[in-house]
Amino acid sequence: MATLADVARRAGVSPATASRIINGSSKPVTDALRERVLAAVEELQYVPNAHAQLLARSHRTAIGVIVHDVSDPYFAEITRGLQRVATAHGRLVIICNSYRDPVKELEYVELLRAHQVAAIVLAGSGYHDEEFTKALDGKLRVYEGTGGRVAVIGRHEHAGDAVVPDNEMGGYLLASHLYELGHEHIGVIAGPKQLTTTTDRLAGLRRAAREHGRKLPPTRVAYADFDRASGADAAAALLDTEPGLTALAALNDSMAIGALSLLRTRGIAVPERVSVIGFDDMPIARDVTPALTTVRLPLVDMGARAMTLALDELADRTAPRIEQVGAELVLRDSTAAPPA
Repeated sequence: MATLADVARRAGVSPATASRIINGSSKPVTDALRERVLAAVEELQYVPNAHAQLLARSHRTAIGVIVHDVSDPYFAEITRGLQRVATAHGRLVIICNSYRDPVKELEYVELLRAHQVAAIVLAGSGYHDEEFTKALDGKLRVYEGTGGRVAVIGRHEHAGDAVVPDNEMGGYLLASHLYELGHEHIGVIAGPKQLTTTTDRLAGLRRAAREHGRKLPPTRVAYADFDRASGADAAAALLDTEPGLTALAALNDSMAIGALSLLRTRGIAVPERVSVIGFDDMPIARDVTPALTTVRLPLVDMGARAMTLALDELADRTAPRIEQVGAELVLRDSTAAPPA
């Protein structure tokens, strides 16, 4: 690879002059000199060393994003919003997949700090793990102490800027819809037990059950991994335990689609025999058959808002900003009154 010294020699200038022109320094140079340096850059196909530029600049340019799994449609949509804002501000986004491994999240915070990113966005759910939560909060505090900014999506113990979806209300809307249709025997396909997102959505379902005078016993709740395959497995387990279930409520759309697949395999009509409802409103939710009734969260907007918070360098760091995001029930074809 060509070096800065190679460019300077080809243009007949000092390396310092070549560096100023390449990096857009405000120090004036003649047009002829600028053209010679840029011509040399083109001829030699010179690419500046990003690490060297980082050390030379006081302004950090990259943003670190930690998600559970960017291939998950939920995080893919959020990441789309994050990148849209970052691109508009000329920022590079470094995406780290933790695969719901708390140890990896801690390691990624340290790695991103070592790369001197301008901000870190945590886009995954918080954990019910006091030791991990304390360790994560400590690392983020150290990072913020060096001038970095932090924004989170979802409920975390870290006191700072946050975009918080109303998962509890979403769970309430989901269950209320089924109870109002007349369902009494509802099976719930929940996410991983250790995630705060799962807890909050379940809390909404239980509130709806209490208000409608219904019960949601533990035997009707199956925990899964927020993916299609585990959703199908959980649906099978619930139906095998209680064949009389008339509705399946999945706490994300991927698991709901897995449940639809399982019901189709067993020849169980949806919604004539069993209703199915999801959560998040992934783009595919309207394309499956039958189209999926679900609870919508504005995922792209959530990502955009979190990145906007992270890039706001003028904000008062002593007053964390919490942006609440509402949930909305979207009625489609996969839910109906239970069979007589």
